[in-house]
Amino acid sequence: MEINATYTSLVAVGDSFTEGMSDRKPDGSYRGWADVLAGRLAARTPGFRYANLAVRGKLIGQIVDEQIDAAAAMKADVVTLVGGLNDTLRPKCDMGRVRGLLGEAVERLAPSCGRLVLMRSPGRNGPVMERFRPRMEELFAYVDELAARHGALVVDLYGAPALGDPRLWDVDRLHLTADGHRRVAEAVWQTLGLAPEEDWRAPLPAAVPPGWAARRAADARFAKEHLAPWIGRRLTGRSSGDGRAPKRPELLPYEAPAGG
Repeated sequence: MEINATYTSLVAVGDSFTEGMSDRKPDGSYRGWADVLAGRLAARTPGFRYANLAVRGKLIGQIVDEQIDAAAAMKADVVTLVGGLNDTLRPKCDMGRVRGLLGEAVERLAPSCGRLVLMRSPGRNGPVMERFRPRMEELFAYVDELAARHGALVVDLYGAPALGDPRLWDVDRLHLTADGHRRVAEAVWQTLGLAPEEDWRAPLPAAVPPGWAARRAADARFAKEHLAPWIGRRLTGRSSGDGRAPKRPELLPYEAPAGG
């Protein structure tokens, strides 16, 4: 990979991870690693263009149906594709179908862009991670296979212990904090052959674990504010992304948003 390569455009495809939850900006919208990466690329390339088609809650089939053709038509220098993890977290998941759809997405995107970037997504250490680890690892093994077949890059976030640290995850236990997203942006930056600016794998400083009462309070808040609504959506067939449009549906010149 060329060091300090020049890229003039970026299209990000996926779900809430790429939309930027839970890296909340002062106006209530989400920033996220893709926005951070676009801002850094734009700072070194005048006229840099950026689109983010990702929408929270999307399954891999919805990503294929709603985002892939639009992304391919943009002919960007770099396209990032992260999808399938929402499928693996469902009680019932046809991994053969997930692999097939992810393969279809890669086959359609790889010829249309200068560089396709795939990811082995991070996971928060804990019981949820352990329950779904076999599916996740099956998905990530296929990501590696697709990358080798189509000449794509892979950012291995799953293999970085620091990104499993609960302190880098929001209270919903599903989405990274601002610091977590910043680390992901740095990981992609380096994978694209750009000079490192920090060690995104560096562990967080040691800290005193929260006491029993604090843990129980956090569990209760999580169950009320996040787990119960999530279960409700599953039971009614709804998604957090229903009716929601991408935040940057067109490949346009990047401008740093007011307020950061």
